[in-house]
Amino acid sequence: MKLDILAFGAHPDDVELGCAGTILKEVALGKKVGIVDLTRGELGTRGSAEIRDKEAAAAAAILGVSVRENLAFRDGFFVNDEAHQLEIIKMIRKYQPEIVLCNAVDDRHIDHPKGSQLVSDACFLSGLIRIATSLDDEEQKAWRPKVVYHYMQWKNLVPDFVVDITGYVEQKTAAILAYSSQFYDPNSKEPESPISSKNFLESLNYRSRDLGRLTGLEHAEGFTAERYLAVNSLSDLK
Repeated sequence: MKLDILAFGAHPDDVELGCAGTILKEVALGKKVGIVDLTRGELGTRGSAEIRDKEAAAAAAILGVSVRENLAFRDGFFVNDEAHQLEIIKMIRKYQPEIVLCNAVDDRHIDHPKGSQLVSDACFLSGLIRIATSLDDEEQKAWRPKVVYHYMQWKNLVPDFVVDITGYVEQKTAAILAYSSQFYDPNSKEPESPISSKNFLESLNYRSRDLGRLTGLEHAEGFTAERYLAVNSLSDLK
């Protein structure tokens, strides 16, 4: 299956929090989108890996993605080395995306910038024909995505561009709340975490509104890019 966009997240729910609106919009435009989670989020304060597996599947159905896989790297302890790079290269060559979305380049959780650099490095290496990989006993062909973009997470980074997600916020929220073990629930007896507060849940809305305010939109999601962005003409800019 060839995908147009492949989104990576260090943990299940990273993609939903960072770029669910963009994914929903691209799927609505007819693009084929997939998600690869690097870990099962087993070190999370709330829930369990098994619960998050089910939540990730439910969120994927809401987003309408074509495929979702989990590489089961060790949460908190995966590293940017050859072994981990090769596993990601296999996913890139399997799905041959034009665009890769991945974690924030700088963030509170150490897995986010670590995962960001790991995926970015793998995207480059995936285009080298002398790196041999195989999947299901079939040799894979080299493939390098055209661009790699990084979504925003905990920190308010300065985006290089934003995507208009007006009209997709309700569905984005539903995809996020599919992870019911992780987010605000006044009846929960589990320990509090940085993302389980009511303020955090509300912050997702006021961030997209603020990015929209700054760019003349209702709601937007921000991304950073690894290279200069080009447009055909000034009229393409909003």
